[in-house]
Amino acid sequence: MDMCVIKKFDRLNVKILRDRASLGAVAAKEVAEKMKLILSQNEELRMVFAAAPSQNEFLKELTWHKGIDWNRVTAFHMDEYVGLPDKDPRRFSQFLIERLFKYVNPGKIYTIDPMQSANEECHRYGDLIDRAPIDIVCLGIGENGHIAFNDPGVANFSDPHVMKAVQLDIDCRMQQVHDGCFPDLDSVPLHALTLTIPTLMSGHHLFCMVPGSTKRNAVERALFGSLSTECPASILRAHLDCNLYLDLDSCGDVGHEF
Repeated sequence: MDMCVIKKFDRLNVKILRDRASLGAVAAKEVAEKMKLILSQNEELRMVFAAAPSQNEFLKELTWHKGIDWNRVTAFHMDEYVGLPDKDPRRFSQFLIERLFKYVNPGKIYTIDPMQSANEECHRYGDLIDRAPIDIVCLGIGENGHIAFNDPGVANFSDPHVMKAVQLDIDCRMQQVHDGCFPDLDSVPLHALTLTIPTLMSGHHLFCMVPGSTKRNAVERALFGSLSTECPASILRAHLDCNLYLDLDSCGDVGHEF
């Protein structure tokens, strides 16, 4: 078993692994175990997935776990760029199809359609989310501290909406360039649709995978700063069951035991 340093920040469980591969393996194992437990107790499992390169190792490992009845899993994703056409490889729905869904075949997959009216799509997708509680949310943290596309300028810990349209800030858009998703800033869409912070926090079990040195500053602000929308990820410290997985590149001084 990979060495794992475990710490507590308010209610948040922080697990530090040596590298991205170890992080992905441990996170996938724990998510798979929780999925199996929920499916042993309920007919359906409802999950929300993040789509980003930071999730690659976790998603790959999750496809390998046996004994999960994916036919009883209803899958959602948490955000999407506005204006990208169907099957565009930069769409987050397409990202998840290529890295997870086509291998495990969830019983139901609900994707966001960013070509529709923003208001209508937020209403449609929000209704799908609201049909029943969300069991598991698998997410990450952005370079500016965002969760989903709730950047500091639009994040609201008491947001009345399930989903909303947002304008992306420049730090968020630059991350997409750093991640290799777009060639330059001008290519990154200005607007997106995102599940709101209360919607994400309503998930019964949260698993947050955050590898890489570009996330170190955001992680430090999330763990040591005040609970504030200046760093939206700080709200994770208030969730009753959230596990944050870091590697030595993202953990900073938190991982001095290694």
